[in-house]
Amino acid sequence: MPGWPLYRLWRQAAFEAHKSREWVERSGQKGALTTSHTAPPLDHRAFRELVENDYGLYAQVFLDDDQRDTAVSDTFDILWLCWNDALASPDTRSFAWNVLRATVMTRTLHLDGRPELGGAAFDTVALQSLTTETDRLDQIAESLQLFKAMSRLPDHQLDVMVLRRLCGIAPEHASALLGVPLATVRSDERHAVHFLQSVICPPPETEGNAE
Repeated sequence: MPGWPLYRLWRQAAFEAHKSREWVERSGQKGALTTSHTAPPLDHRAFRELVENDYGLYAQVFLDDDQRDTAVSDTFDILWLCWNDALASPDTRSFAWNVLRATVMTRTLHLDGRPELGGAAFDTVALQSLTTETDRLDQIAESLQLFKAMSRLPDHQLDVMVLRRLCGIAPEHASALLGVPLATVRSDERHAVHFLQSVICPPPETEGNAE
C-alpha cells in the first residue's frame, strides 16, 4: 500500500479532528507511515487530468470552495490506495465516480437523509444573468424550490441532473464520467425531469378529482 496518499489522508483527518499543526507534524514524524513524497502511477495521473475539473464542478454543487478542493483531493488519494481494484473493476470510471460521490457526500449537509443543494442556488447561470434585486430574489426562491425537490431524487438520477442541469455537461460527457451507457443517462434525466415537474408544477385538479 503506497504510504504517501495514506499519510495525506491521515493528516487531513487529523486537522478535521481539530488537532494542532504541531501535533500533526510531531505525530507524523514519530509514526510508522512513510511520509516521503512519491508519485502515483502514470495511468492514475492521466485519469486525474481527464476528470479532475469535472469532479470539482460536481463537488461545488454541494460544498464550499475549501471543502470542494479537499473532497476532490481525497478522492484521488483514495483511488491511489485502491488503484489496482479500480483497474480490475468492470469500469474504472464508475468505480472512481462512486469514490468521488461517497467522499463528497460525507462532507455534505443532509436533511432527512437527503443532501442539501441550497448553496448552489446562489451560483446558477440564471441568477448571474439577472440585473434587478427583485428578479434575483425571485430566482433564488425558484432555485431553492427546485434544489429541494432534486434532493429527493434517487442517487443516480440526482447525479445526472447535477451534471447535466447545474454543471452544463453534455450527455455524452456525463456518460463517460459516470461510467454508464448514454441511454442510461438520457433515461435517468427524463425520469428526473418528469418527477420534478410533477412536484413543482403538478397538473391542475379536474372537477371530478376536486369532488
